[in-house]
Amino acid sequence: MMIIGCDYHPGFQQIAFVDTETGEVQERRLGHREEAEKFYRDLAAQAVSARLGMEASGHARWLERLFSELRFELWDRGCSRDPHEAGAQAPNWENRDLRQLLWHRHRMVQARTRIMNQLQAVALNEGLRCKKKLWREAGREQLDSFRLAPWASRRRRDLLELLDRLSPTIAELTQAIEQEVEKYPEAKRLQTHPGVGCLTASAFVLIIGRAERFQCGKQIASYLGLVPSEESSGDRRRLGHITKQGNSLLRFLLVEAAQVTVRSDTEWRSKYFHLAMRRGRKIAKVAMARRLPVRLYWMWRKGWDYE
Repeated sequence: MMIIGCDYHPGFQQIAFVDTETGEVQERRLGHREEAEKFYRDLAAQAVSARLGMEASGHARWLERLFSELRFELWDRGCSRDPHEAGAQAPNWENRDLRQLLWHRHRMVQARTRIMNQLQAVALNEGLRCKKKLWREAGREQLDSFRLAPWASRRRRDLLELLDRLSPTIAELTQAIEQEVEKYPEAKRLQTHPGVGCLTASAFVLIIGRAERFQCGKQIASYLGLVPSEESSGDRRRLGHITKQGNSLLRFLLVEAAQVTVRSDTEWRSKYFHLAMRRGRKIAKVAMARRLPVRLYWMWRKGWDYE
């Protein structure tokens, strides 16, 4: 077997490799993409099995596809601040593609929100304040009826057209996520928890990967960046803001889902208001968001439905 260590850069990769049978050690610099692809395909043509270890990189999808095609092992060291990723095998291609679906819908929703906020500003500038009613038929008619200057009118028209195109796209992506969730019984189980929908459940399952990777709920919270940062020295211990390590999309979804849980569950609502009175609403929201993945983790690992 050939064991390869890779220092990956956008334009090239510096590799060091050892042949476990002969003990031969070499180093090479491979340009992207033709030279590197030829090197790995030549190994496959010689019937050499290979294992590549590399730093996590968001620009190496082509290399991951190549290794999947050649049936080589790819080990993703991950970020040095993330001990749970170190030495972990990289997610398969299907997993990564489904993550793209989640990210795509998330970005589309963000774009729609920005457009809706701009249209709300147009309405407010004309003395109309109706919040969500603006998107009903009567609200749209009022928005269209305003006599605006030429370029302001053009802006309103373009924003409304973009909004009309985005809404069906988001609905289509949401339906696709709901269909994909059916393939994951773990995600369906997590949806029994109040406030957790198909988007949060599928993101949790896809990004966590295997519940057995973690020994306790504290490790899950640390992995998702929902624990306080620490700057301690000697006898002095100082805790700061949350670390915000890990996947930002899942962390965002957990914060949103936790707020829905607070509104629908009496126990969670009581805990939230108790913390909000003592520490403020922002800290209380983060505390609830930290509590949610711990609960989901144990539901997943023990095979429990919410009761």
